[in-house]
Amino acid sequence: MQIKRRGILGAGASVSLTGFAPSISVLRANDRIRIALVGCGGRGRGLLSIFLNFKDVECVGLCDPDAERLAATLKQVEGVGQRPLIVDKDFRRILELKELDAVVIASTDHWHALHTILACQAGKDVYVEKPLSPSIGEDAAMVRAARRYDRVVQAGTQYRSTPHFADAVEYIKSGKLGHVAFVRAFCYLDWLAPLEPAADSDPPATLDYDLWLGPAPMRRYNRNRVHFNFRWYWDYGSGLLGDWGVHLLDIALWGMGADAPINVVSVGGKFAYPSDARETPDTQFVLYRYPSFTLVWEHAMGKGIGPTPNRRPTGVAFYGSEGLLHVDADGWEVFPETVGTPSPDRTRPRYYKSPGVPHQPGLPDTTARTRAHVANFLDCMRSRKRPNADVEICQKAMLACHLGNIAFRLGRQINWDPGKQALLGDAEAEKLVTRNYRSPWKLPVV
Repeated sequence: MQIKRRGILGAGASVSLTGFAPSISVLRANDRIRIALVGCGGRGRGLLSIFLNFKDVECVGLCDPDAERLAATLKQVEGVGQRPLIVDKDFRRILELKELDAVVIASTDHWHALHTILACQAGKDVYVEKPLSPSIGEDAAMVRAARRYDRVVQAGTQYRSTPHFADAVEYIKSGKLGHVAFVRAFCYLDWLAPLEPAADSDPPATLDYDLWLGPAPMRRYNRNRVHFNFRWYWDYGSGLLGDWGVHLLDIALWGMGADAPINVVSVGGKFAYPSDARETPDTQFVLYRYPSFTLVWEHAMGKGIGPTPNRRPTGVAFYGSEGLLHVDADGWEVFPETVGTPSPDRTRPRYYKSPGVPHQPGLPDTTARTRAHVANFLDCMRSRKRPNADVEICQKAMLACHLGNIAFRLGRQINWDPGKQALLGDAEAEKLVTRNYRSPWKLPVV
């Protein structure tokens, strides 16, 4: 299928990695915000729909190495009366467009760093879906690019723009929960089915597979490794810990005002579906030691894990001396701590230290949460303030995800120096801090 628009690449065309000059837009109060979508899968199209619901947003570019996805997204944009200036499989063509203010990145995770850094170098603001990237080194480069080129870079962790999460964090920081020494973040997804193995094959004619791989290692095409399921392979993603952990660990660190752990241990494996096609663990537990508290991450998928005892499949629990605060997408509540030792005849029962806080309803609708997050990004594009989920904020949660995965893959404790932002004397773990890019792709030096 061929889509005709200005700047479309033909078969075998080549573009320099740094062959464009920055074109930095300065937005005035009434200017329309012109965006391009990079990554036209389900999440990308959902994000685009939300962006285009803002009357001052115009889509001027679309990019995806899959022609079918490009065509579907083009139809979506034209359905709301807009017509992109460029529709292309190669994102570098998108960045050449002078009529462009921001790039919305919903590509596969292994592309996020390159897409973000090159967009910043081109003078564009960035909304990038979580997780930031599959490695610590790439995340750090994304932060440096945002700062060096003075770009607004919002990570797609929309809980940061959801009022009830902010309310829960405010309660913790108020001291009403008392001293918090232990935090638990968890994700139990019984709806995730096994990924049945599939044979390698030739890629579909509509997919530029070499471009889809980009900096990732060259492997035979396998339908299990592309589109949604890429996240279960170390070449492209960081498993359920990176996918869901970044949301929930971010809330844990926000509530505790914490940055980086000191020691990390992880156990788990492919226990729910031992023979399915995933590489990443379907069951994983990570123990983090922070300077003043302990944090535990838990995830599991498959039948037999739900409902959880508190009937919450995901959430964050803060265990304070005055009570336990639980927060998730549905809202938050505080269960008061009890004190006293009951007598054998129960005439002297334990009693509650405080009345607690009854359930405070939240914003459970994903679209509504994302709309609030997009609104914050658009506001910051005009004000030039840092957004609610600035890339540097997300980097802290991603660091916890990556360190948990490194500890899991090595099968032992790893130690992190928060001051130096480096692993402590661990050459084997150091090899997993960043990824080797496949030629000719290179991670830009920022």
